[in-house]
Amino acid sequence: MYPHRVLLVVTGLSPQVVTETAFALAVQQQPPFVPTEIHLVTTAEGAERARLTLLGEEGALGALADEWDVPGLRSALDESRIHVVTGVDGQPLPDILIPEDNARAADLITELVRRLTASPATALHVSIAGGRKTMGFFAGYALSLYGRPQDALSHVLVPPELEQHPQFFFPPRRPRVLFGRDTKPIRAEASAVRLASIPFVRLRHGLPDRLLAGQATYAEAVGSVGAVLGAPQLLVDLAQGRIVAGGVAVPMPPVQIAFAAFFAERRAMLPDGEVAVSWRDADPKRFLELYASLVGPGHPTSARIAALLAEGMPKEWFDERKARHNKLVEAALGWNAAPYRIEATGRRPHTRFRLGLPADAITLRW
Repeated sequence: MYPHRVLLVVTGLSPQVVTETAFALAVQQQPPFVPTEIHLVTTAEGAERARLTLLGEEGALGALADEWDVPGLRSALDESRIHVVTGVDGQPLPDILIPEDNARAADLITELVRRLTASPATALHVSIAGGRKTMGFFAGYALSLYGRPQDALSHVLVPPELEQHPQFFFPPRRPRVLFGRDTKPIRAEASAVRLASIPFVRLRHGLPDRLLAGQATYAEAVGSVGAVLGAPQLLVDLAQGRIVAGGVAVPMPPVQIAFAAFFAERRAMLPDGEVAVSWRDADPKRFLELYASLVGPGHPTSARIAALLAEGMPKEWFDERKARHNKLVEAALGWNAAPYRIEATGRRPHTRFRLGLPADAITLRW
């Protein structure tokens, strides 16, 4: 059992899904999953309904804790764990109605899931039972992006006559009868709530470190995984001073961009048998031309690097640049870095180095 167990629920105008899901996890499920924290993602109106109906001494969450003897549930939710989607102006949204609102909801959910899955001591359970359909989709997809083996996804199933019934928040310990809008009697009992587990594909190992460790938008995270699943493509853009690998910009200083361009140019323009190069026969003149095209003629660093490479590329300098290149692409791309690494070929003492991706996957812009 994980010491920190978090339930994340997307909700709209029906806060009942929170207590229904908590009941299914803490009472019905074996072994039980009793959340130490409950987090909600909702709109301004949804947040107000959650505060009024779930929190406090008379709230439904405390009633659930008391009736089913699960005291930990009483303190699992507080106002700080109710996360409200805000608009571009930073104000809480009463509803999600336009594409910009949708994007804000996606980013909030993605960042929350990223943060809640950061600790290996935490198990996260995500419920997509409430809220707008797009919110449920974003929550499920965010868990697919960041989820680990201990994390789970579900939807709570409630009979239509009890779903959104204003008096039904969880099954009572002793069955009782409620009345619907048409005065039809409805039997409320434990079997009225069922949790449907949803299998999902875990893609976390495909995310680069920067998206695991720092704040990321939904589009950035999805784009990173998309790059993993697509065919490799490398853009070396000397005109703009950038490297783009698999659709992901790889931050590099000019000296590293020039070094990458040196290898990309060889891969794109030379026959296969002539692509690989070692520090002994690497052409410093061509590297300096590429570097000058980035920083401009007469740049102060050009003279310093030219002096360093006056008699060829020193082994230590070559190895440092190569190792730095591979570290930068790994940090930016995670498991998708392999095609963009500078790889070794041949055995010592005849080891040489090259970019392994095919020539037609490289675009050079001057």
